[in-house]
Amino acid sequence: MTRPRVGISIASLNAIPGVTRPYQGTAQHYSRALWEAGATPVLLPLIPEAAADLLRDLDGLVLSGGVDVNPALYGEAPDPQLGEVDDLRDATEAALYREARGRGLPVLGICRGAQLINVLEGGTLVQHLDGHAQTQDGHAYDDVTHDVVFDTASGLLARFHPEVTRVNSHHHQAVKAVAPTLRVAARTPEGLVEALEGDGVVAVQWHPEATFRGAPDTNGTFRAYLELLK
Repeated sequence: MTRPRVGISIASLNAIPGVTRPYQGTAQHYSRALWEAGATPVLLPLIPEAAADLLRDLDGLVLSGGVDVNPALYGEAPDPQLGEVDDLRDATEAALYREARGRGLPVLGICRGAQLINVLEGGTLVQHLDGHAQTQDGHAYDDVTHDVVFDTASGLLARFHPEVTRVNSHHHQAVKAVAPTLRVAARTPEGLVEALEGDGVVAVQWHPEATFRGAPDTNGTFRAYLELLK
């Protein structure tokens, strides 16, 4: 059976000690998790004008995690606690997303990727949450530290996860106004939006690529996305 080929967006790596040249890349977990889920990963460089060429012959797109989305994209001034932004990445991923949607390619958004999808579809973000990113409490990247509760009527994601799933958390931003083309698929018990779905789109705030071996319940994210690729 032919594996679907899925592009993964990457990040600017500007803080490598001793390196002055600009580098691009992403955590290897994304590629490994997609491969083990049954897809062939393809890394996509930060070249906004190349979006159409980059997606040629691909079957899907993953928008990966990373720095904050520039609030200018949803018409807000920056909060004093806004983190690093990357305008080249915003522009590239926006171009990739619009090209993918225009071609009918399924899209998976992870953490920043979920937030950017919501923004590109017309939603807004909470620019800062106190105490939600688990690294602030000294937890490891792949520790699952809080529950999300799936809306069993929401659609695809709920079919592939337990109704209550324990996940990891690394985001200090979150969905505020949900885009009109998307629906909420999961929340924290306190009500914070943790997953969204739309036509050909699944988006989650947690990092299933980091927990796909140690926390099997989170593998449902990739299984749901692969279902869209069939």
